[in-house]
Amino acid sequence: MKVTAFNGSPRKEGNTKLLIERTLDRLAKHNIETEIVQVGGNLLWGCQSCYVCFKTKSGRCRIDNDAMNSFIEKVHSSDAIILASPTYYGEVSAEMKAFLDRLGLTSIGAGRTLTHKIGAALVSVRRSGAVPVYDSLNRFMLGSGMVVVGSTHWNAAIGEMPGDIFEDAEGMHNADDLGEQLAWMLKVHSGARVDSGFEHQTSFSNYFK
Repeated sequence: MKVTAFNGSPRKEGNTKLLIERTLDRLAKHNIETEIVQVGGNLLWGCQSCYVCFKTKSGRCRIDNDAMNSFIEKVHSSDAIILASPTYYGEVSAEMKAFLDRLGLTSIGAGRTLTHKIGAALVSVRRSGAVPVYDSLNRFMLGSGMVVVGSTHWNAAIGEMPGDIFEDAEGMHNADDLGEQLAWMLKVHSGARVDSGFEHQTSFSNYFK
């Protein structure tokens, strides 16, 4: 089993990464393979709404001059993913937004390939605004038919400079608990996968215009 965390912060060694590592450390105790993929700081195009991915059904984005297709491959080769972002004006980072938009549409075009994949959200925040970020990440996963794992509270930790989040005892506890919850869900999920035969909708009038 493997969990891949996508770090949406351009600060590669910042609080978002430290928060991810805290959760992954718990997963490692369960002998679950983990990886961090650095999304923030990469120059990613936003979705162009060209719908080529609906025609090719390959799960790949037509834009092939950035790292997005390699990120997509990482998502689909993982049993679970963690979407992690800092809080920028009450929202996810620009790189994370581009990542979500393009991952979402390519997965729908390929036949809703995110359905039943396990996911969780992590948010780092200096003071306030974490809840809208948490909401954005969770809405993406819920709208993709994913199995979203929670914790004892919203999965956010407070801190400004790298390392400050360790002073947030509740935030650290949430990150630890999230790792335990993910480990439990992975073990349950691995033995319970079934094909319901249900045909998922792949065309939407209100997605991208």
